Amino acid sequence: LWKLARFQLDASPGGRALTCDGRAPAAGERFRNPELARTLRAVASGGKRAFYEGEIANAIARVVQEHGGALAASDLAEHESTFEAPISLVYRDLRVWECAPNGQGLAALLALGILRGFELAQQDPIGTDRFHLCIEAMRLAFADARAFVADPAHTKVPVDELLSEPYLAARRALLDPRRARPQATAGRPLAGSDTVYLCTADAAGNACSFINSNYQFFGTGLVPEGFGFPLQNRGAGFSLDPRHPNAVAPRKRPYHTIIPGMLTREDGGALFGPFGVMGGFMQPQGHLQVVVAMADDGEDPQAALDRPRFQLPAGTAADAVQLEDGVPEDVQRALRERGHDVQVLGGIGRVAFGRGQIIRRERDGTLWGGSDPRADGCAMTP
Repeated sequence: LWKLARFQLDASPGGRALTCDGRAPAAGERFRNPELARTLRAVASGGKRAFYEGEIANAIARVVQEHGGALAASDLAEHESTFEAPISLVYRDLRVWECAPNGQGLAALLALGILRGFELAQQDPIGTDRFHLCIEAMRLAFADARAFVADPAHTKVPVDELLSEPYLAARRALLDPRRARPQATAGRPLAGSDTVYLCTADAAGNACSFINSNYQFFGTGLVPEGFGFPLQNRGAGFSLDPRHPNAVAPRKRPYHTIIPGMLTREDGGALFGPFGVMGGFMQPQGHLQVVVAMADDGEDPQAALDRPRFQLPAGTAADAVQLEDGVPEDVQRALRERGHDVQVLGGIGRVAFGRGQIIRRERDGTLWGGSDPRADGCAMTP
């Protein structure tokens, strides 16, 4: 992946710092980044101000401006992080918690809300009926998410209305169990994509579900000279349609793909576990598939992560459906017969299906971890 994404680093004079003499490191080769070490030491000793003000901020603004961007050092100095209340929905006997808009966690909750009207536990977990229902629920969910997810500080995002059972029932009624609906459009609920995910849990039942990202590979590929890190390209999540709720504007956050998740037991509210599946628009689709595996099929975290996946790659209802190598060939054929434009990905193409981590907490306090086989993570105890 580093080799495939090197073209981004070639666009920046500072990008060479993230290579080995202009190339990606070979397997087993040591890569050193003393400039990043310098940045981390500055943040460790100087905190937020060391990054958002002074020489690091000036270097960030300079490299953006050299490539035609409008970011100024004063923009960084004015930055403030916020703590947002999460949104949730009950699925089976679990409450699923997701990041609120401007994050796309709403897409996962919408799809799960649609699916809770079907008896998935009676279906083959990797059979045609299960794949079809999940794909179609995801199409409807993405149609709504793409239409409504934006910065709530700039526009009203009708979360409560979208997650209400009357609205979900209306969307559920649009789902044809026998035929694909790639032309799905957003509903009317109003009355009148680089990424690292990790999670941890302790003996007392506390947990942290954490994710961060540059977005696409090395983000913009722009590296502030002397500091050893690339700048993200989350602005790609904005719409250039001035009428769209997610239209680009100053001091506004774009549609954001990174969504760490959390599960609690609906009877009493105790922790069931933190979970996440990184990978751009794959994230809500991965959340849907691992939650269904655990809630409907009783799978443990590792088995839920091991199961072959589907995805709508661009996060839109009209996407062709990508299936992971391992989905049975008769299921592939049957999905095509139902109107799905099916593509099968194997080898390195499997990175398209995300990389996840899950920790499940049993009622007696036992912790059960799983780590995605598509990447290089692991489950471990301290």
